[in-house]
Formats: sequence, C-alpha cells, structure tokens
Amino acid sequence: MSAHCGPETRTVTGETRLALVGSPNSGKSTLFNALTGLRTKTGNYPGVTVARYEGVARVGKHEVVIEDLPGTYSLDPISPDEQVVADVLDPNNPDIGTPDGILVTIDATTLRRSLGLLAQAMQTGLPICVVLTFRDELTRRGGTLDIAALRRALGVPVVGVTSGSRNDLAQLQSMLLDRSAWERPVVPPPSDPSQRRAWVESLLQSAGYEVPEVDHRTRRIDAVLLHPLWGTLIFFATMFAFFQVIFTVAAPLQDAVQSVFDWLGTLVTEHVSNRLLSGFLSSALIGGVGSVLVFLPQIALLFLMISLLEGSGYLSRAAFLMDRLMAKAGLEGRAFVALLSSLACAVPGIMATRSLPSARDRFATMMGAPLMTCSARLTVYVLLIGMLVSPDARVGPFGAQGVVMFALYLVGALSAMVTAWVFKRFSGRGGPVLPFYMEMPSYQLPRLRSVAEAVWSACKGFLYKVGKIILLVTVGLWLLLSLPMHSDAELRSAGVDPADRTAVSAYEVDHSYAAEIGRAMEPVFAPLGFDWRINIGVLGSLSAREVFVATLGQVAAAENPDEPAEALAEMTYTDGPHKGQKVFTPATTAALLAFFVYALQCMSTIGVMRRETGSWRWPAVAFGYMFVLAWTMAFLTHTVVDQLT
Repeated sequence: MSAHCGPETRTVTGETRLALVGSPNSGKSTLFNALTGLRTKTGNYPGVTVARYEGVARVGKHEVVIEDLPGTYSLDPISPDEQVVADVLDPNNPDIGTPDGILVTIDATTLRRSLGLLAQAMQTGLPICVVLTFRDELTRRGGTLDIAALRRALGVPVVGVTSGSRNDLAQLQSMLLDRSAWERPVVPPPSDPSQRRAWVESLLQSAGYEVPEVDHRTRRIDAVLLHPLWGTLIFFATMFAFFQVIFTVAAPLQDAVQSVFDWLGTLVTEHVSNRLLSGFLSSALIGGVGSVLVFLPQIALLFLMISLLEGSGYLSRAAFLMDRLMAKAGLEGRAFVALLSSLACAVPGIMATRSLPSARDRFATMMGAPLMTCSARLTVYVLLIGMLVSPDARVGPFGAQGVVMFALYLVGALSAMVTAWVFKRFSGRGGPVLPFYMEMPSYQLPRLRSVAEAVWSACKGFLYKVGKIILLVTVGLWLLLSLPMHSDAELRSAGVDPADRTAVSAYEVDHSYAAEIGRAMEPVFAPLGFDWRINIGVLGSLSAREVFVATLGQVAAAENPDEPAEALAEMTYTDGPHKGQKVFTPATTAALLAFFVYALQCMSTIGVMRRETGSWRWPAVAFGYMFVLAWTMAFLTHTVVDQLT
C-alpha cells in the first residue's frame, strides 16, 4: 500500500533496463526495494493509465534500471495489470519499450506453479535470470532443491536469494552487470499446456525437488483466523483495537507537536510587531499549516499498523474473509484489496481496481472506493471527535473517542460496498465472472525495513501535500481573511479599539472577503448548522480534505492569536437567527462528521477517476451523488442529535 498522491514523473534512464516479473507474494517487491533502495520513480505506460514503478540499482559505477511489473500468475492476461506485463515482455510490441532482460522471481515453496510463469517468460526469447526466493522457508519446512541442477536443467542463470542476506544480494547484483554471460536454453519450453506440464515435472525431478511440508504453524493459526465466525470476529476486534491505539498512543505525541506550535505562536506574538507579517506567520503558517502537521503522529501510526498487518501476512487473510462479505455486494475478494488500499488514499485504491478481471467489478469498486475512510479524513475526524467526545468518556472499558472513530470507518466501508452493489447492478457493464484466487503467505515477522519504508512513504506523501497543496491554499485563504484592510478610523467607528489585538482580528475576519464567500454559501449549508467559517473550510477542502482543519485553525488563530484552541471551541455565530450561540454544538459537529464520511472533497480522486474511466461523466456522477448523500446524511444527523440534546 502507498499513500503517495503526488504528481507522476517521467521514467528513469540507465545503461541497462531489466523487467522484474513474478507472481504475487513471490518476494518480487521486497527484491525490488532491496536492489533499488529509495531510488524509485513512478510514471505511466504510454497509451495506458497503469502505473509503472522503476528504480535504479547501482553496482559500482554502473546503473541498472529495474522495472517492477505488476504481479501475475500467467502471461495470458485477464486484467489491465496482467495485460501490461504481457505487453512489456512482447518483443514485437511497438508501443511499450522492450526490456534488455527479465528477472523472474520464483517461490521455492511453490516451485511447480512458479515454473509455469517462467516457461512463458522464456518463450519471449529475452535474456532471463531466475531469482529463487524463500529458500529459508523451503528448508524450514523440510523441502529440498538442488539449485545448480535446476540451473543446468533450465539453461538460464539461477540465483538463490535469502531475505536479509547481503552476500546473496551481492551475487545477484554482479549478475546484473553482464547480461552477455547469461546462458540461454538450447530449446525453449513448449507452448502447449500439456507438454509444458510434462516439462515442469522433468525439471522438478532433475533438480531433486521435494515439496515442503505444510506449514503447521500457519495451518494452526489459520484454523482460527480463517474460521467463518471466529475469524470474522477477530478481524473486527483487530480493527477496533486499531483505532483505540490511534487515540491512546498518538495523543501524547500530538500534544507534544501542538506545544511546539503554541510556543512558536507565542514567539510571533512577542517579537513580531508588524501586524501584516504577524498575521501571516500566526494565521497562515502556524494556525493553518501547523494545525494540520499536528496530526502527523496519527498518520504515521495508522500506516505503521497497516504495514505490520501486511508484513505479517494477515491482510491476505482479511481479504479472504471479506470475500464472503463482498459477495453480498456482488464483488469478490480482490475488490476488498482495492478498497483496503483506499484507507491510505482513494487514488491508489482506484488504481488498484486494475487487478480486477471484470470491467463491471472495476467500475463498481471505483465508484465506491472514495467512500472508504482515507488518511486525509483522519485529520478531520480526530479534530471533530476531540470536540464532540470528551477524552475521559468511556464505552465500557474502551475509550469513547476510539469507538466513534471505529464506527466512522465501519460506516464508510459498508457505504462503499452498498454503493458498489448499486452501481454494479444498474451500470449494465459486462465482464467475465472469474473465481477469486489469492496466495496465502506463511505468517512471519514483518521486516523492519519494509515497515519503515512504508511509514516513511506515507509521512512523506502527507508532508508533500502539506508543503505544496495545503500551504498554497492556506496562503490564499489568509489573503481572503485579511482583505480588505481596515484603517484605525474604520475600526473606531465600528466600536473596535485598534489597540485590542484580539478584537481587531475578530472584526477583520468577520468583515473579510472570505466571510462574504462563506455567507453566500449559507443557503445551502444553513440547514446543517454550518456557519460561514465552516462553509469556507468545506469549500477549501475540495483541494485536500486536510485544508478543512487548516481553515478552522487559521480562522481561530486570526480571531484569537493567543488562544486559538479556545477560540475554536468557543466560536459563536456572528449574525443571523443564531447570533451569539455556539457554532460547534454536538448537532453541528456530528453533522460535519457525517458530511465528511460521504462527501467527495478531493480533486486528485476526481482526476484519477477521469483517467481510469476515460470520461468526465463518471467523476461528475460520483461527485454529484456523494454530495447529495453527504448533505442528506448530515441533515438527518443534525436533526436527530439536535432532538436528543
């Protein structure tokens, strides 16, 4: 999973270009990361929207470009991802550049199945080097394999790689430099399926391959975790604990980050006398950008836990369990993987639908994916839940804030599946109905480097958004909140003391261009309890949901630079029938939560949906139906909570 939602870049160049091919869970991505480190770039294949991931492996003074192709079990494609693999390895394809050679990862514990893909790769006629993975797992489970004999039987280089072994990696790197030394088979493998099966059996016999025993540890754990009842209960308990941890563990870290920005705000107040510069620093930077950066601990913790679950092998079990539930929506387990990717960001979630073989399933999942609670919503949820629910409130032995967060994620997931069911049923799009097949890797301890890279990638994507998109929008909003400028005479005539900094800030904000825009939106959002400041936040969140948090932080800092948190909690309506009443009542706060559960407040998601569907029609439909749904659910929530309180 990746949280990267930044711009795509051009492919990299180097002396040699190799394609990395393998089935899912064959260790392909781990090998790619080990060879390239963090020297990777993302782009698109010419003429198609499927992403390409390339990295540079540096061996001495030389550079080798390695392209990590999507995982596939065969070169007979049934999905867009698998079609790309077949196209890249086709020497006669003029649209996509043919690599200089192929690295094929094969899992030593499932060698019989892996050799089928290898046979198809060898039929391309391109130079091939086989990378044998999971040798340690083969030995642990009592299997045997003579690598030298396998190399002789295949007629191509075979390099065994054990995770964490620098010597194995160095041996493979030395092979990358001299492709001319790669042996080639005298006779390529047969293309006929029955003859290919016989070829595979002869290879296994020549290599002295003994099938490893069933992993008894994994089997015992799966007897519980894959049980239809107990496994499902454990999955939901795991997710419940997931969100309890976000509040209990991240809260002290968040407080520490907040204290840093409070200290910076005090410095600005004490040492910057220029009112314009002071307003920019305290409102736009500290109040706006700083209010979003406060949530970095939650983002890091979210992806830390996702990476641990993924690295241990549990997420594939979750997909298997959810296959039964997804079937109720007319989808399959692969759709759950795409929806799960949307917990990071809807952009990679929508892109992950390319692995679905059915065009109808791809379309339905794509329309439901934006309803999954992404990391951008997390910042909004944490802010609003903190205002709605006391940190000391409990639901039995559990913190009420974590319970509410879990409920919001659950509502988003169920809404996504219901939406997918509706669109699949009424879209009229056809496509093949194929069985769901997913590899179940053995349970293992997550690799610390892989976990660290996943967390860093998520944090880097979050910081990129804060440093570029959110900063730009925040500066624009600061200008709208600061203009037009008011002279001391105007302030006095309005009954405001120019020496009272807090009163001046509050008056300027309430009579700014931003206030005019927000008040113009009131006919739409007034039934939800939103005032003009919330309206501006909702409008700004179209660029990125985190901007809503930045907007409220900026408005609060502008109205009361010394105590922005208190200003936000005590914010009141400045005009209208509710003048003088608190804005963030339980009803309004709950309505905001409901609105952000359903609203498609993300231009990046709309853009990638346009690319995937090839039309603006379906992004417009998605934005329209989600806005209507968000408004309706927010109105109902506001009405119910208002009656209860």
